[in-house]
Amino acid sequence: MAETKLSSFKDKRWSLHGMTALVTGGTRGIGHAIVEELAEFGAVVHICARKQQEIDKCLEEWKAKGFRVTGSVCDILVPGQREKLMETVDSIFNGKLNILVNNAGSMTPKTILEYTCEDMATIMGTNFESGYHLCQLAHPLLKESGYGSIISISSIFGLKPVPFSSIYAASKGAINQCAKNFALEWAKDNIRTNVVAPGPVVTSLLESIMKHPEAENVWGDVLSHTPISRVGEAKEISALVAFLCLPAASYITGQIIAADGGFTN
Repeated sequence: MAETKLSSFKDKRWSLHGMTALVTGGTRGIGHAIVEELAEFGAVVHICARKQQEIDKCLEEWKAKGFRVTGSVCDILVPGQREKLMETVDSIFNGKLNILVNNAGSMTPKTILEYTCEDMATIMGTNFESGYHLCQLAHPLLKESGYGSIISISSIFGLKPVPFSSIYAASKGAINQCAKNFALEWAKDNIRTNVVAPGPVVTSLLESIMKHPEAENVWGDVLSHTPISRVGEAKEISALVAFLCLPAASYITGQIIAADGGFTN
C-alpha cells in the first residue's frame, strides 16, 4: 500500500492532467513546442495567434495527435483583443486557469540611433505591456484554480547586452523584474511566476533577425562565448517551461532561468 501511495504521489507531481493552460503565440517556434509539451503532460490548452489559418492548421495537427487544444485569433498588441481573449478563456475553462505562458514577442534589430518612437511602442507593447496586462486579466482565473503558474518567455538579451537590440533587451529586462514582483505579491493567491530566458533558438524569429547585415557577426560572437557552441532547439526550451508548471516545481517562484548553452555563465 505504501508503494502505491508513493507511486501515486510521484505521478501527480509529474503530471498536468486536468490542468488548463493559455499559450500566446502558440502556432510557431517556441510557443508551438510549449503547447505540445504541456499537452503531452495532460494539460488542456488554448492558444492565440494573429492568423486564423495558422491556428486551424495547428489545431488539425494536434487533434491528430490526441491533444486537447483550442484556439482563437488575438493581436496581443491591442488591449481590447487581450480582454476578449481572456473572456474566451474564462468561458472555455469555466472560470479557472492553471497556466499562463506569455510567449508572443517581436524584435526589430537596429542600432540605438536607428530606433524610432514607433519601434519602441510596438516592441514594448508586444513584449512587455501585453504580457503584464494578460497577467492582470488572468489573475482571477489563476487564483480560482487554486494552483496558478505564470511563465514568461524572456531572452538572454535581457540579461546581457547584445548589439542591435536595445529596446528588445529593455522589454525583456522589464519582464524579468516584473516576474519577481508578481511572485512576491501573488504568492498568497497560490500563483507562482517564473521566467525562461532562451539563448538563440532555431525559430522563424531568429531567421528574420539573421536578415540584418550585421546579425551573422553578432550571433557568431554569441556562439563563440557559448560553452555548448550551438544554437538551441525549441523543444529544449519547452521542456523547461513544462517543468516549471508541474507540481514538482511548486517551490520555485520569482526565478529567471536562462536556457542558453551557458552563454550567461
